[in-house]
Amino acid sequence: MTALQSPPVSFRTVSDLLERLGNIPPERVLLHPPPGSATVEDVVEIRNRERLLCELVDGTLVEKGMGYRQSVLALALASILRSFVIPRNLGIVTGESGMMRLFAGLVRIPDVAFVSWDRVPGRRVPTEPVPSLAPDLAVEVLSESNTPAEMARKRREYFQAGVTLVWIVDPDPRTVAVYTSPTEFVTLRESDILDGGSVLPGFVLPLDQLFAELDRQGNG
Repeated sequence: MTALQSPPVSFRTVSDLLERLGNIPPERVLLHPPPGSATVEDVVEIRNRERLLCELVDGTLVEKGMGYRQSVLALALASILRSFVIPRNLGIVTGESGMMRLFAGLVRIPDVAFVSWDRVPGRRVPTEPVPSLAPDLAVEVLSESNTPAEMARKRREYFQAGVTLVWIVDPDPRTVAVYTSPTEFVTLRESDILDGGSVLPGFVLPLDQLFAELDRQGNG
C-alpha cells in the first residue's frame, strides 16, 4: 500500500471541522485529544479504555456510527462472506471492529471487509491492533448518523487506498449500492442478486436472503 502522510490539519471553527468530516453530527466528534492532534495510539487507547470504536480522520477521533439493525446486517453479511472465503482460503473477513490504517493518519473501520492474502504482509493474520491494510472489499452499513458527504469522503479514501469494490448497504429501502469507483455504482434492490465481481469470483447472494435477517421473529 502506498504510504501517504497527511499534513497537520487545523480548524478555525467547529463548523469548519464538521464540514470537513462530512457534516456529521457533532456528538460523534471527540474533543480529547483536541481535534487535529489525535493519533493511531489514541484510537487504540480509547477502544481499550472505554470500548469505544473511533475512526481517525484529520487528526480527529470520530465515533463510528452504528445501530442495532445495522449490526444485525453486518454480522449476517460477514458470516455469509466468511462461509465463502474460508473453505477456499482466499483471505480474511473482518467485522465492524476491524480497524485498518489506510494511510498514515487515517484509520477507517468498515462494517465488513475482505482482504485477500496477497495484500496481507506475510500472508498471516496481523497482530497489530490497527494494521496498515487496504481491503479488496469494504462494506459500509448505513446508520442514521451517516451523511452523504461522510460516505462520499469514505469512498474516495477507500479507492485512493487501493480498495477494488465498495458495498453501501442501506437497511431502510433495503438496497445495496455497488461501487467500482468513488462515483460509479449500480443500486441493487431486495429482489436482486449481489455478486463478488472480480474480487470474489463465484460469490452470489440473493439480497432477499440478507435482508430477511431484519424480519426474523421468535415462535409463540
